Amino acid sequence: MLALIIGASRGLGLGLAREYLQRGWDVIGTVRPGAAQGPLHALAKEHARLSLAEADVTRPATFAGLDDAVGGRPLDLLFVVAGISNGPGETLSDITDEAFAHILLTNALGPMRAVRALAPLVAKPDGVIAVMTSGLGSVANNTSGGWTGYRASKAALNTMLRSYAAENKGDPRAMLAIDPGWVRTDMGGADATLDVETSARGMANAIAARAGSPGSQYVSYENKDIAW
Repeated sequence: MLALIIGASRGLGLGLAREYLQRGWDVIGTVRPGAAQGPLHALAKEHARLSLAEADVTRPATFAGLDDAVGGRPLDLLFVVAGISNGPGETLSDITDEAFAHILLTNALGPMRAVRALAPLVAKPDGVIAVMTSGLGSVANNTSGGWTGYRASKAALNTMLRSYAAENKGDPRAMLAIDPGWVRTDMGGADATLDVETSARGMANAIAARAGSPGSQYVSYENKDIAW
């Protein structure tokens, strides 16, 4: 089994790399071009089944080198992990044009460009294409407001994934927008309710359960459906 995790250098991406290695998978984890040595590099020294490659979701030209990293092997999983936040209290009057454009590029357009470019590498009919979203991306469940830019970017990601699936009707692969829960990472903060290991294990379980179920699905790390 082979997974390509885009954005595996820290946080949830690193946690997913660890989880899949523990499950006996081969993993290709990406770091940004020119990134300093970090935890993923150290993990690669411990596990021969982990190889590293470079990619940046905001720079589509960096996706070209991933064909060589995969080396012709069919992927069982492509998981694009990308996310930045402008903060919970940001309102429409606070956010600048530049900040909004950047969060949309990083959280929505960039990940979906990666999906479009790399989806052919998921050559198995029961393969899974996944993007990291958030429960805050649900339009139906937004009853509290806040997180204006972040919510908008994750809702955009969900919509773009759903559109991609609709444009590829008959594709047997599962296409998942996965909410990892509120996790203790640099972005989630120290007060979050989940540790990285619990979230990563749950997401891997959800992916295993949904493999072979075609079409776009918005799911939690507990493998529960979320209203779009």
